[in-house]
Amino acid sequence: MKTHAPAIFSIAPGSSDPLYKQLMEQIRRMSAAGQLADGDLLPSVREVALALTLNPMTVSKAYNYLEVEGLLRRHRGVGMLVCISTKSHLHVTQDKHSQREELLRPSLERAALEAQQMGMSNSRALALFKQILGENK
Repeated sequence: MKTHAPAIFSIAPGSSDPLYKQLMEQIRRMSAAGQLADGDLLPSVREVALALTLNPMTVSKAYNYLEVEGLLRRHRGVGMLVCISTKSHLHVTQDKHSQREELLRPSLERAALEAQQMGMSNSRALALFKQILGENK
């Protein structure tokens, strides 16, 4: 069991997405990418709230929704564990590529809409995206 520090999370306060949803999406993406493995221990609600200066109820809400989905499970005296092998969860029913695409799609849709609203051509938006991908290697 690997224990993760609160620094694995980040939030965008200016985003239109609620903070708890940002945390949920990050956990989903990290599990899809293999950064979180079955049985890994997430930081406590209190640790995440302090590190990100959030209300603990925000973190708790994200953890609880993911527990209902089956991605996390509560283990008394230990904390929230990643539960990728649960059959009810998306990880078992989809292959990794389609799951990653499904998680990335909303972000790309928002970026595409913003590019269109600014009058940016498709080719320029794609060139910028490729540049950003190259910078983040």
